Amino acid sequence: MKFFVDSADVNDIKAAKALGLADGVTTNPTLIRRSGRDFKEAIQEIAELVSGPVLAEPVGETTEGILKEGRILAGWAPNVYVKIPLTKAGLEAVHVLRQEGIKSALTLIFSPAQALLAAKAGASIICPFVGRLDDIAQPGMDLISDIAHIYSQYPDIETEVIVASVRTSNHVVEAAEYGADGVTLPFKVITQMMKHPLTDSGIEQFLADWNKV
Repeated sequence: MKFFVDSADVNDIKAAKALGLADGVTTNPTLIRRSGRDFKEAIQEIAELVSGPVLAEPVGETTEGILKEGRILAGWAPNVYVKIPLTKAGLEAVHVLRQEGIKSALTLIFSPAQALLAAKAGASIICPFVGRLDDIAQPGMDLISDIAHIYSQYPDIETEVIVASVRTSNHVVEAAEYGADGVTLPFKVITQMMKHPLTDSGIEQFLADWNKV
């Protein structure tokens, strides 16, 4: 399963890369703004750090606006994918970009129907959001199970499922159990995944025993 770092912070990306956990990076205008970096400069530096997809999001809302910005973004580095919210304009833009050989990722997906449309439009990646569904008392991981089942029925679907809005280690484990292609998560969740109280207590016991030797 692939691990994408959901961040525009180069230090987080480098830390994940050092662990072998930076198969790609997802960004958005909010993350770039928080980093205080120039948008183009940040995306190009991130694209040099990782060999996998770097998802960069235009802010256009019309098909023409998305296409204009998307083509510019895709020209910044060969591994930049145009990240687009799932709307009618977004689907139209993805379909055109696919014909032009530009890879895209459809985001803000909350239903199996949207996931099916994304695959038909030609999205290289979809990013279904699980945490935000959990927030409104809908089981987010049920969405991943449904999408994985639907996609498995059609071997010609090449769209990858990268689970987004990941909040906990359980989200990551369940995504793996359902056969998702990957997850995109903040580095803090990666850090959480490393920890277990029995590991900590085991290390303490080993050190205590060693000091007695």
